[in-house]
Amino acid sequence: MATIFSPSALFTTTTTTTTTTTTSSSSTTPSKTPSLTKPHLPIRSTTIPQLPNLTTTALTATALAAATIIATTTIPPALSAESYATYYGTAASAANYGGYGGNSDKKRSAEYVYDIPEGWKERLVSKVEKGTNGTDSEFYNPKKKTEKEYLTFLGGLRQLAPKEAVLNNLALSDVNLQDLISSADSVTSEETKDENGQVYYVYEIDSASAHSLISVTCARNKLYAHFVMAPAAEWKKDQETLKHIHESFKTVG
Repeated sequence: MATIFSPSALFTTTTTTTTTTTTSSSSTTPSKTPSLTKPHLPIRSTTIPQLPNLTTTALTATALAAATIIATTTIPPALSAESYATYYGTAASAANYGGYGGNSDKKRSAEYVYDIPEGWKERLVSKVEKGTNGTDSEFYNPKKKTEKEYLTFLGGLRQLAPKEAVLNNLALSDVNLQDLISSADSVTSEETKDENGQVYYVYEIDSASAHSLISVTCARNKLYAHFVMAPAAEWKKDQETLKHIHESFKTVG
């Protein structure tokens, strides 16, 4: 019995074959892998992200932080300023002078005060020295012994004489001051007043070998003269400290 072919079936088969052949010849895409029952996992990108330079970033952050600290931090003045102690002088007469510590309460009986830099030492004044030139107290820098401050006083003076006369009279009992004045390149003087109206004569003597600041005033019928002296080389290095102790002198009571 003969088999009957359906024209539509033949056409369909031929068309399918032709289509398959054409697709294979025009595309190089490999055949698709049959679908799996499991879902596809997301494909991660193989592109490496560009991370910031950690070293540069860290250094920049550190520098900014340091700049902020420096800008907002203030060094306490106490760390940079020199420390001073206050000396209370009694200006006792030679007849009543009993050496350092002879007065049990110097602060209460003080007639004058001035500052002493930390580390400076006191030179004890003898009774004879006190009676001859009126030296009442003296301190010096142990590292530079010719750098010093001291005070002399004379009794029986109610007011100051003219500035030139006062300086010359002080030099009469102070050989070092005489030498300094005679070799001075310049000697300046001025008159000042404190908050109570008390008059002070201020002298500055400059020479090639030494520098001196002197402050003189009268109170309690006494003349007080405070000296600050230093070699020229030391003056250039320590003038801030020396000016401070010079300006700290005043009478009290």
